[in-house]
This record gives sequence, structure tokens and C-alpha cells, in this order.
Amino acid sequence: QVQLVESGGGLVQPGGSLRLSCAASGFTLDLYAVGWFRQAPGKEREAVSCINSSGSGTYYGDSVKGRLTMSRDNAKNTVYLQMNSLNADDTAVYYCAAALGLRACLPSQYSYWGQGTQVTVSS
Repeated sequence: QVQLVESGGGLVQPGGSLRLSCAASGFTLDLYAVGWFRQAPGKEREAVSCINSSGSGTYYGDSVKGRLTMSRDNAKNTVYLQMNSLNADDTAVYYCAAALGLRACLPSQYSYWGQGTQVTVSS
């Protein structure tokens, strides 16, 4: 059974940090591009960051550049999103998704999705 499970979300104060994890089971991630996407209430799902299968190429959305870092450990079948300098605009449900091969960082390009983890930035 193909499954992606996100963890690491929670409540954090403005300026704080969180590290999200996305663990895959039922398949190996090393041939897959992986993306982090987020969706806030009343808004469309947007791309946060995507990484290619080898980890050699990473894309970041304009709103998160310089604050978020995506990485992957194919040996652990896990992808990470380190989030620093968080602000209220980062409040959303964060989803990881996987797609075979090279993909543009768009939700429509990704086949497998996790259930999401809530990130809330508030004082």
C-alpha cells in the first residue's frame, strides 16, 4: 500500500521554527520527485518546495525562499522541510506529495499525497 505520512506540524510563535517530515511506505522514494504543498482556509493549494529524485535540484516558492529548506534522505525513505522565521502567512495544512520522474512543482503534477499536517503560527 502506497502511503505518505507527514509529521512535525503544530503551533509555533512568529519567528519560530518547525521541521516537517514525510515518510513513505509501500514504495521507495528514490525514483520520485517530492513536493511540499500547503493550503490555507479559503485559498488554493500552493507549492512550497519541490525536490528532484536525487536531491540535486530544489524549487522554492517566492514566499518561502530563504526561510525554508527541503531535503531528502533516500536511505530513510523520508523527505524533510525545515521551516524558519515563520509568520502568520505560513499557517496552513502542509501536504507532501510524490510523483515518478521529473515534475514541475505544481499540485496537478503529483500522484501520491499524504493526509497533511497542520502548521499554525500564532502568538
